[in-house]
Amino acid sequence: MRKSKKVTVAGTGNVGSTVAFILAMNGLCHEVVLRGRDIDIAKGKALDMSQAANAARQHTVVRAAEKPEDIAGSDIVVITAGAPRTPGMSRDDLLVNNAAISRKIVKDVVKYAPDAIIITVANPLDVMTYVALKESGFPRERVMGMAGILDSARMAHFIYEKLQFGAGQIRASVMGGHGDAMVPLPKFTTVAGVPISDLLTPAEIAEVVEKTKNGGAEIVGLLKTGSAYYAPAKSAALMVEAILKDTKQIHSCAVYLDGEFGYKNVVSGVPAMIGANGVEKIVDEINLNDEQIAWFKNSVASVQSLIDVLYENKFFEE
Repeated sequence: MRKSKKVTVAGTGNVGSTVAFILAMNGLCHEVVLRGRDIDIAKGKALDMSQAANAARQHTVVRAAEKPEDIAGSDIVVITAGAPRTPGMSRDDLLVNNAAISRKIVKDVVKYAPDAIIITVANPLDVMTYVALKESGFPRERVMGMAGILDSARMAHFIYEKLQFGAGQIRASVMGGHGDAMVPLPKFTTVAGVPISDLLTPAEIAEVVEKTKNGGAEIVGLLKTGSAYYAPAKSAALMVEAILKDTKQIHSCAVYLDGEFGYKNVVSGVPAMIGANGVEKIVDEINLNDEQIAWFKNSVASVQSLIDVLYENKFFEE
């Protein structure tokens, strides 16, 4: 287990605030630092969360970062800051704006918390992970994106909707980019160890897969003025827990590929073992069928096209 337990959450919107609150409530960290554009808002939320931690009899203290150097000593920096996704807006629309926001935060991480592990949450998720990796110069083990845990949770929920049993026992698997190009893997999805192919018809599985792909957009449409935050925040907190507790658990995360699954110099969601050192192993021994291989290829191509846009705009040369 890592000796120091300080986590910085960059972004005080719904996702960032909920990540910080979850960490405060589970007592995993000695200190959580909230960093946002409005320092008073960060201070107010930090004070509220610290008092909540005391109500829960936890030792965690939540503080606001009044200056960039307040993130010094962070074991993990969770980047949630970015423009929100609104109805009718694709994740692609957020690209340049959120890339610039992420770059600024990463530069401060490099300067003040050079030993930290970075977890990206802002969208487009896979590209923001690529930006964080390139801007930080950190080894790829220390830069990852939260996507697969969220997408798997959404798939598990839609399976439960079909079955009406097995809540808490559904283990869904998802690969690929976060968004419409994700690759749900029914072949590796079970309910209490039973393959879903034994419980659902092919047509029902196809419906689950489609609903999973559109899970985020459905929430955006219902909320009308924002996007999902409870499930994304919990998913990010699970990644923080895996690192701080050195669990070595396998999670689907957005990571930089260097030959795994046949791809290089791109970020995509794949199964990875997460521990104290970050991404300690990429699990690429799984056998995909032809359809899943094709889906994954399309997913990687979708992310690559966005990365190419940044290069075409000379984003990495600024």
